[in-house]
Amino acid sequence: MSESILKLESINTYIDQFHILQKVNFEVKKGELTVLLGRNGAGKTTTLRTIMGLNPASAGTVTFKGENITKGAPYQIANKGIGYVPEDQGIFYDLTVGENMRVAMRHENDETKERLDWSLDLFPDLKRFWKKPAGQLSGGQKQMLAIARSFINETDLILIDEPSKGLAPVIVEAVIDAIEKIKDRTTVVLVEQNFSMAKRLGEKYYILDNGMTMHHGNMKDLEQNEELKRKYLGIG
Repeated sequence: MSESILKLESINTYIDQFHILQKVNFEVKKGELTVLLGRNGAGKTTTLRTIMGLNPASAGTVTFKGENITKGAPYQIANKGIGYVPEDQGIFYDLTVGENMRVAMRHENDETKERLDWSLDLFPDLKRFWKKPAGQLSGGQKQMLAIARSFINETDLILIDEPSKGLAPVIVEAVIDAIEKIKDRTTVVLVEQNFSMAKRLGEKYYILDNGMTMHHGNMKDLEQNEELKRKYLGIG
């Protein structure tokens, strides 16, 4: 039985006066890829931002590797070993690919170099456009850079928000292949609207609806559950 690496208990989060997350419960086992599913506006992105301290929880507890990180600042949470790929990618368009990678590094040591080399093997386009401004990359290449940046430091967990959004099918396939390799090296939480992608990558799933945890289980079981998919995901 895998140990829990991340646990959210009765999380409530407000954005301004809006009560977005309402007693969200969510647990991630070490070494598994867990997919967070739900319709647009269900609270998936806010859940990731709450874990990272970007939208702090007003109530409840976020525990990472047995430590309460609920009140941590984003930089403190990142330093504990959580990588984050936001929905908007979060890269610096005016910096080159190489500068984007270096800015993300906490240390320049042998381990970081090994992770950088591995990332460049995973995404050869980044090596090819190393000196090119990130703003000039294609949408798929920007997503590759965002994922590579999240992995450059020692990470026990990576949160990836909607990596297939706006990408051509052939690029989505490349992203799926990359995440398959990444999940062999670290634990991943994936927010993804593309159910075909989610079911290929995910081992466990949680469904959010109106900011509440509605269902969870094994992805293979969800594939067969037409009622759940129709009710919460709009898949008929």
